[in-house]
Amino acid sequence: MTVIKINAITVPADSGDELAQRFAARAGAVDGAAGFEGFELLKPTDERTQWLVLTRWASEDDFQAWVSSASFTEGHRSAVERAGGDAPKPVSTHSEIWNYEIAGGSKG
Repeated sequence: MTVIKINAITVPADSGDELAQRFAARAGAVDGAAGFEGFELLKPTDERTQWLVLTRWASEDDFQAWVSSASFTEGHRSAVERAGGDAPKPVSTHSEIWNYEIAGGSKG
């Protein structure tokens, strides 16, 4: 059964583009992880300041294995950090993980 993980990231309105650029810079970093099924970065189109990072996994164990992996740690470092520099200032002011599983829907 597919497991859905949503990272709800609160981002000030003037920092959304920077968040999107940081995600683009590490696009594909999770693609080879066991059990990984897909990823979307969702940008708000209204007054909300929460961006959603939606990932789909074959199982909770697959997700936990990725979070515990060196690939996760490396994938969350900035290009500047990977080049030996200091970490950039965080873009978000808050983040929380929401856990879901598919309970219904359509193949549309």
